[in-house]
Amino acid sequence: MTSRFTEQSCRNKGKEMPPFSTTICALVCLCSLVQVSDQLSVDFYSKSCPKLEQLVFSVASQRFKEAPVSGPSTIRLFFHDCFVDGCDASILISGKGTEREAFDNRNLAVEAFETVNRAKAVVEANCPGVVSCADILAIAARDFVHLAGGPNYPVMKGRRDGTISLASRVRTNMPRPNSTVDELLRLFASKGLNKSDLVALSGAHTIGFVHCDQFVNRLYDFHHTKQPDPSMEPRLLKALRMTCPPAGGNTDVVAPCDVMTPFTFDHMYYGNLEAKMGILATDQALFLDPRTKELVQMLGKEKVRFFEAFSQGMEKMGVIGIKVGKLGEIRKNCSRHN
Repeated sequence: MTSRFTEQSCRNKGKEMPPFSTTICALVCLCSLVQVSDQLSVDFYSKSCPKLEQLVFSVASQRFKEAPVSGPSTIRLFFHDCFVDGCDASILISGKGTEREAFDNRNLAVEAFETVNRAKAVVEANCPGVVSCADILAIAARDFVHLAGGPNYPVMKGRRDGTISLASRVRTNMPRPNSTVDELLRLFASKGLNKSDLVALSGAHTIGFVHCDQFVNRLYDFHHTKQPDPSMEPRLLKALRMTCPPAGGNTDVVAPCDVMTPFTFDHMYYGNLEAKMGILATDQALFLDPRTKELVQMLGKEKVRFFEAFSQGMEKMGVIGIKVGKLGEIRKNCSRHN
């Protein structure tokens, strides 16, 4: 079970913590993750829903063909769920004041929610009242990683669905588009994740797209200088300016996070950062900061090592704040509580 100290003391509330305090919080979070993860297993549903993975994959593979955006958007949905009060499918709850309605979640693609809901319906038809929405989301995220060319890592199961979903909990628990590496490291440490996890999990940006408002300041007014970000490759800057005006543009316009292979889950993302072709300021900062630069370079050279690091990071992230045992519920409908 997650301790009160982990729940309250390790939260990042936008205030700097002394290095020693940050280390203690990270250790406590890590210990809690280990204790809770012991209650999960890869074959948790081997008797109660033996065809679970095949059922979810059938939906994911169909959605991958029909609506390709479902892939990166579902992976992103899993990140947003886990970082706010744990991997408990609280992001899926609809209604006023829920996580889904938070400003930071405004651009989460509807295709991701539709994918999980479809998978849940298929699973319920075969195994009613058994499998949590939290586990379905975790499996679907893995399936899309694999369908896009990434690793097919095992998914631990046994999570239960959360009974609380608050928009007010989102902002302080999510990275900002302009977060510094210091801020990212503190946030990840508060979740029991380390520097290597930060760099590896950021590699999810190897597929998917981002709206102009998440990086437009880099194009025209970086750090209020009235100048573009000098760390951006000039040709990329010119191309992005043609797509994203400084103001008044189409809010639906997006740019690929990985400008070289936006539909393939590979390690090109890291090569882009070395070439000054990162789209988000937080991504490019990973190469500019000496604490993370070496990791970026290493993963950019070896796809196999990236896949291993990403798989390990997803396993660690997948047990953040999970509900097990008698905590939480098994929702009949992922978008509302029982």
